[in-house]
Amino acid sequence: MRIEPSDGHRPSRSILVASITLIMAIWAVNYLAVKFALRYLQPLTLASFRVVAASLFMLAIYPIAARLPAFSADLRAHKQPRTLRDLFTFAYLGFFCIGLNQMCFTVGLRYTSIAHSSLILGMGPIYALVLAVLFRLEKLTLGKALGMAVSFIGVAILASGSGGVSRHSPTLTGDFITLCGSLAFALYVVLGKRVAGNYDALTMTTWNYLFGGLIILPIAINRAFALGPLSNWQSIPWTAWVCLAFTAIFSSTLAYLFYFWLLRYLEASQLSAFSYLLPVSATILGILFLNERGSWSELFGAALALLGLFLTESARSS
Repeated sequence: MRIEPSDGHRPSRSILVASITLIMAIWAVNYLAVKFALRYLQPLTLASFRVVAASLFMLAIYPIAARLPAFSADLRAHKQPRTLRDLFTFAYLGFFCIGLNQMCFTVGLRYTSIAHSSLILGMGPIYALVLAVLFRLEKLTLGKALGMAVSFIGVAILASGSGGVSRHSPTLTGDFITLCGSLAFALYVVLGKRVAGNYDALTMTTWNYLFGGLIILPIAINRAFALGPLSNWQSIPWTAWVCLAFTAIFSSTLAYLFYFWLLRYLEASQLSAFSYLLPVSATILGILFLNERGSWSELFGAALALLGLFLTESARSS
């Protein structure tokens, strides 16, 4: 869905492409940042701190973002008092999108590789389609079914390529946790689609972050006490805190706001096309900076999964 700008001004193609590239770069580097921070922080500590910090930052920049042309017109069009029903909607959407999704991504990455994590998350449109069919929000066609089948076969090959799908597989635990997070986000997409027309994007996102942060706050407080005295906090390298700040500020909030700005000028399908590059770029960064390596079967499975995703999205677009 594209929102036409009221001022008629459209950025040049080079600016739009550069903006998309920047978002994909932020999300690709995010894998490295999380992997590095996990060397010094426990998974639950990093995950909970990240969610709460992102929620606080989102609340802080809301007044600024509300004045931007990308959000102000939509904000005025949907301005209305909030009811308990609205707050309940924001609460469960925040739980799936912010709480469960980002917690599972961070914890899962501790036990799997960047290649596996990025590809499992990249299959998000497939999971969303399955849920949309189950909720009767979208019809299942032969083209969509074929694409989904190819993707699932690819993911199965990818999972088995690191030692077999068994309890002895070195990445199976992380893959499963990451999958749970991706399914949570897919559920958020399907449930959010039902109510998206009732709210502007900025307000809905801010409320989701607020409730997501409140839900995870008790875990963050518990992990803060678990870190112990100030000396333990000081023993954590400053670079780890920088990585935490990057994931909370850039990849969790600013990149998403930037994404909504791009939706004013581009179709969602055009933006989705660039998302195919994310698993590839993230994997390359993992190989270059973390010395991650994969087998030929994992490479084949990843290629097959991306092909299935392309076939599915092509069927949905047509």
